[in-house]
Amino acid sequence: MRNLLLSAKRLKEWGAFLMLGCFAWGTSFLWIKIAVGEIGPMALVTFRLFFGASAIWLFLWLKRFVIPHDLRAIGIMAFVGLINTAIPFTLISWGEVHIDSGLAGILNGTVPLFTIIIAHLALHDDRISLPKIIGLLTGFAGLVLLLSKDLSKSGLSSDILGQLAVVVAAVLYGTSSVVIRKFLKGYPPMLIAAVSMTSALIFMALTAPWIDPNFRLPTQPITWLAVVWLGLIGSALAYLMYFFLIQAWGPTRSTLVTYVMPAMAVILGTIFLGEQLTWQLVVGGLLIIGGIAVVNVKPRRAEAPEQTPVTAKN
Repeated sequence: MRNLLLSAKRLKEWGAFLMLGCFAWGTSFLWIKIAVGEIGPMALVTFRLFFGASAIWLFLWLKRFVIPHDLRAIGIMAFVGLINTAIPFTLISWGEVHIDSGLAGILNGTVPLFTIIIAHLALHDDRISLPKIIGLLTGFAGLVLLLSKDLSKSGLSSDILGQLAVVVAAVLYGTSSVVIRKFLKGYPPMLIAAVSMTSALIFMALTAPWIDPNFRLPTQPITWLAVVWLGLIGSALAYLMYFFLIQAWGPTRSTLVTYVMPAMAVILGTIFLGEQLTWQLVVGGLLIIGGIAVVNVKPRRAEAPEQTPVTAKN
């Protein structure tokens, strides 16, 4: 009976892992590529945040969650909403106007590499070791290979600018992880997610219509499907599954999802959007994933509890 319960528990955990890596975050780059074709990045991010924030607040309401009266912490969470959600979501969506969804997924996979560098600079208890240096060099070699593919002698092409936009988004994700760890330790991750997503929604609702003169609602059913999917599945449900994995596996093992997302983005882009699978994409992606694997190598010891970084992946 005990073995049966353990098997059911493991099945549930691996089911959540596959749902998150393949179904929620792994498909997001495909849906972003589809949606920006009609409504552009600003409208997409705004509507996505509306559905995502609404779903998370509904979840908290059903759980009878009590919001703490800590204005300083709420303010930091609101700031996290800008650097972890509003701006990177927009950069990735704008980047996918110019580059393939699979490439965007691989570039977004560099988040752990940038997080290590920023944490080393900002946190005294997170220093760079030799394995991390090797992993960083390996991962950034893959990044350089991907970026060099579209460098033109005449200057910066739209393709390279699109790639750089996704890379900047990855840097912001890494920064937000460190901010959360340094200033929001001990606060419930779902509260951080709800407040940050709400502040991002307010920011986008106030600025997007002014920045994008063509800001409009979708008219195509496939675009509506993409927007709702990204809000409910790629944002709200993804957070719930990620926090479940954090509790079940711990923060380190849960980063395994980082390896699934880029591969899923490439596979879906190739199958459904006819994106070209080049050798640079394959080799660069493998170098990045390999680098992430190396930087996550740790001595076999009991994993100490740590603050869960509420970082949106795409």
